[in-house]
Amino acid sequence: MIFGNIKYSDMYSSMSGEVKKVIDFIKSTDLSNFSKGIHEIEGKDFFVNIVEYNLKDEDCGFWEAHRKYLDVHFMISGSERIKMNFLENSKVKDYKEEDDFVSFEGGKENSYVDLGDGDFLVCYPHDVHMTAIKIKDNDYVKKAIFKVKIT
Repeated sequence: MIFGNIKYSDMYSSMSGEVKKVIDFIKSTDLSNFSKGIHEIEGKDFFVNIVEYNLKDEDCGFWEAHRKYLDVHFMISGSERIKMNFLENSKVKDYKEEDDFVSFEGGKENSYVDLGDGDFLVCYPHDVHMTAIKIKDNDYVKKAIFKVKIT
């Protein structure tokens, strides 16, 4: 997992590969004008899903990971908590190959991060995460979820 904020993007200039591709796209694009839904950047190999949703209490969340794609959560507006753990600490429940979605039973976070405007979180396939958790009284977010094929 990598946690950062786009305002420090110059510090990430030495990164290579998939993460740099996402950072460069965020820097050069006004995501606040994107409508909800999937927007292909390089076809199925690199795309972004713009989501807007109400946050929930952590007892309503679910654990997930992905096998074929790097997952980069970028907060456009609002703030949310994302709970995290590693694959080896989690019990796989189900895998939906067509959605590249692995679900997990139970589990407890190893740590968490609170994303605010301009923050991003990179999740690799071994990074199990639970999104959309409410922080205090906030209710609504707009977020970009980038998917970059890695296998």
